[in-house]
Amino acid sequence: MAHAPQKDYSLDHIRNIAFVGHGGAGKTILCESILFDTKTINRIGKISEGSTVSDYHPDEVERSISINASLLHCDWKDHKLNILDTPGYTDFTGEVLSALRVSDTAVVFLKAVEGAEVGTEIVWNYTKAGLLPALFVINKLDNENSDFDHVMTIARERFGHDVTIIQFPVNEGLPFDSVVDVLRMKLLKYERDGSGKYAELDIPADLKGKADQLHEELVEKIAETDETLLNKFFEEGTLHESELQSGLRLALNTRKIFPVFCAAADLNIGVTPLLDFIVSYVPSPKDRGSVKAINIQTKTEIDVPPNPAGEPALFIFKTVSEQHVGELSYFRVFSGTIQAGMDLVNESTGKGERLGQIFVMNGKERKETAKLSAGDIGAVVKLKDTHTNNTLSGKNLPVEFPKIGFPDPVIRMAIVSKAKGDEEKIATGLHSLHEEDPTFLVQVDGKLSQTVIAGQGELHLLIITKRFKERYGVEVDLVEPKIPYKETIKAVVPSIEYKHKKQTGGRGQFGHVYIKVEPKQRGTGFEFEDAIVGGVVPGRFVPAVEKGIVEVMQKGVIAGYEVVDVKVTLHDGSYHSVDSDEHSFKIAGAMAFRKGFQDARPILLEPINEIEVTVPEEYMGDVMGDISGRRGKILGMETEGHFQKIKSLVPMGELHKYSTILRSMTQGRGVYKTHFSHYDEMPREQAEKIIEAYQKHKVEAE
Repeated sequence: MAHAPQKDYSLDHIRNIAFVGHGGAGKTILCESILFDTKTINRIGKISEGSTVSDYHPDEVERSISINASLLHCDWKDHKLNILDTPGYTDFTGEVLSALRVSDTAVVFLKAVEGAEVGTEIVWNYTKAGLLPALFVINKLDNENSDFDHVMTIARERFGHDVTIIQFPVNEGLPFDSVVDVLRMKLLKYERDGSGKYAELDIPADLKGKADQLHEELVEKIAETDETLLNKFFEEGTLHESELQSGLRLALNTRKIFPVFCAAADLNIGVTPLLDFIVSYVPSPKDRGSVKAINIQTKTEIDVPPNPAGEPALFIFKTVSEQHVGELSYFRVFSGTIQAGMDLVNESTGKGERLGQIFVMNGKERKETAKLSAGDIGAVVKLKDTHTNNTLSGKNLPVEFPKIGFPDPVIRMAIVSKAKGDEEKIATGLHSLHEEDPTFLVQVDGKLSQTVIAGQGELHLLIITKRFKERYGVEVDLVEPKIPYKETIKAVVPSIEYKHKKQTGGRGQFGHVYIKVEPKQRGTGFEFEDAIVGGVVPGRFVPAVEKGIVEVMQKGVIAGYEVVDVKVTLHDGSYHSVDSDEHSFKIAGAMAFRKGFQDARPILLEPINEIEVTVPEEYMGDVMGDISGRRGKILGMETEGHFQKIKSLVPMGELHKYSTILRSMTQGRGVYKTHFSHYDEMPREQAEKIIEAYQKHKVEAE
């Protein structure tokens, strides 16, 4: 792979860009064309052959989709471009969030046939939340049913009227090779041989009217974003080129304009004018200015300016551990200049960290570099104890940058080892996979004795477990997780007697108790009251009675689940001066509780989750019907653009693989979020099935 020699770039000659959008919109191939046109590579790779620079991971090659965000860099007209090629599949949304955190501009991809899809909506909302400048590329204009005007209409409906045409296609569809650039007011006619070459021609008469009108709209749009320019525009009816340029730069940086470009990445059409625009108009780290951080010592928010001569501070946005790559931490320098061998402090943990070799990356290809300055992005090897979302900085700048807010998981699966004795390996492996991918969560549930993994979708968890097997050599199965039901009661039983008496020659066992059991308010836990009068049960045996009850509560009575929200009062009993001991009273307490619990109208409680489903209007009926079929209760709905947001409460036991079901029900256009809400009584029918299964299993086990 040919590389331009490493050179120093000033702050205003760096551009950090994230390519984002729905899966299959052509982000990876446009990256290939950019690397080819900037002479970084000498031939354009193909996704079908697994030969692209950014989709290098075996999983990506096998599935022909991006799974990881890849960092690429190239030089165009003495500017350094750092490009983050992100996955479009919503299972890997964490990669998109990480990439956007360290980018100064998002390039949002739209397909020339389908237009805006659910993945586009999601990433657009991310750019909005991060106040990130954005531009659009309508790609695949060489597809048979391309419809630029239709896609523009949708884009303006979904993303607002600041979506502004810079280029429009002349002959979209199979013969596509020409666009009109209304900023430069030229026709660009491309070679169709993949060379990326084009001729700049005058706009033909039949397109001149349309081009003039769009040019006028663009000038007006730019003028509107700045009062001085607007006055000038009213006085002179137009703007000078220098005013247009500075106005467009400012409007883009302040999200007042979202320029639209045309491309056919497969044919390398539309790429170099996009690069020209990026170096001329897209904000540099200098234009984006200071970033917010928290001063660790004073706990106050401060601004960290992007000064290459300042104190060093960097943010780790991604961690990778691969056989062929090793441990790599990807970072952006927000202040100072970073060099190998430098000692910094991990402000998230307070531990010191010495930097190893520093690299600039092109996919898996890494090239060592002596230093990286503020505004730049690179990777460092083998940090001891630093992970995604950590800040490293010099002693004189004790700051922590805000963490990336990763989404809550939408799918849970239990993990079962195929071989005994792998437990420790599994725990270590899962922990390190979580450090790499914070959207993947692990929870060990001691009460249900299961390890539950959670992530952004079924494919996400499949890939994680595949990586796990490859890296740690441990075979695991994914099964439906047990639901943490709870047991409780609805009635009061005023007096339950149990006498434990055993005579086995020599000293016997004797414990005799009377207890009262009663329900407590939901969520208030367990209460034990000692109401013994006159020492009929000696004080030293009372804790043993409670201990026996608590042990039964932990294991459950009717279905093997923890008992909650009950009050037990020990109010009478008797003892034997020789045969009574703690063990006897523990058994008496346990047996009395078991008996009383069964008589007190026992019920099962089930966890209820609140879910928020976002779907296009046309699927609303189906989705609501499905939620009702899952014993769900609709809380309300609100409209969000073309989408409906449905909020409801659904039992956790009814949500297994719901993300997959929702995707297939809505052709991949529905997404949902979920979190635990509360426990509620389970309907008798469902509860009886669970109790029956437990009792049957118990008998079989005996």
